[in-house]
Amino acid sequence: MTNTENPHALPAGPLTPPPNAPGGVVIGLDIGGTKTHGIRFVDGIPVADESAGSSNVQNVTREEAAQNLASLFARIGGGDVSYVYAGSGGIDTEEDAAALAALIEPHVPGAQITVVHDSRLLLAAGHASTGVAVIAGTGSAAWGRNADGGEARAGGWGYLLGDEGSGYWLGREAVRYSLRRMNQGFPVDRLTAALLQSCGVDHPNRLIALFHSPETGRRFWAQQARHVVEAAAGGHMEAQELLEQAGRDLAALALQVLQQLGIPGPVILGGGLGMNVLPLQNAFRKHLAEAGATDVRVLEQEPVFGVLQLLAEQA
Repeated sequence: MTNTENPHALPAGPLTPPPNAPGGVVIGLDIGGTKTHGIRFVDGIPVADESAGSSNVQNVTREEAAQNLASLFARIGGGDVSYVYAGSGGIDTEEDAAALAALIEPHVPGAQITVVHDSRLLLAAGHASTGVAVIAGTGSAAWGRNADGGEARAGGWGYLLGDEGSGYWLGREAVRYSLRRMNQGFPVDRLTAALLQSCGVDHPNRLIALFHSPETGRRFWAQQARHVVEAAAGGHMEAQELLEQAGRDLAALALQVLQQLGIPGPVILGGGLGMNVLPLQNAFRKHLAEAGATDVRVLEQEPVFGVLQLLAEQA
């Protein structure tokens, strides 16, 4: 997937430290379904930028999450840290936040640790204190805030209950598409052929067992979304329709939050798919515009840069 220049996108590059950003050492963490991205800031300036595997316990075991955090902190540094601000998918309760904070704390003893849903990072990284952030990555979710401090969310239920428009959703739909063609007696086409090669199987029927195998999971199938994107770029009509549906579903999440908060926007789209797949972006904009939401932006800098803005707002 490649990023395409967008006249409505936000400026690229790290944020200038907000006026009220805290001094000292701050570590920002953005924990997605595929990776954990960490940045070490000293007096608002990024001095280390590293990534490790996911430490989201909805996607990996607690032990694997702890190992990935240990790997990240070994490279980014822990020790004398004033604040850690972590955004992660699946943070729906105070217990969820406390469980993740407990995994982080041994690496930064004495630091003030804040854990929130990762969509909050996205809105802040988009230079917005109010509005709606939509994540389209391994999973999908929307979160927003209005000027009165009201908050609302839509989606983010996980891959078994939702995640429409996400990488996982696209990967699963590519499998379903291939199986339907098989049942109808149609030959293997470009999309199915790419999927079979990536999965290391020689017939669509073998995708069924592979999909349900414990050896594959949410991240594996989310990675197969790239075949939908590539097939769509090559003119594959059904793949194009899947990207259109993904944009429509993500727009529906954004509209739910806009309506709950009573605001017109802005809507900021982020995540690996959201930031890099132009047909999905176009469908997202189109369906929001049809509903009257026209202030739509695509994030170009990593959400973790929103950490300083969030800490400045707390000051």
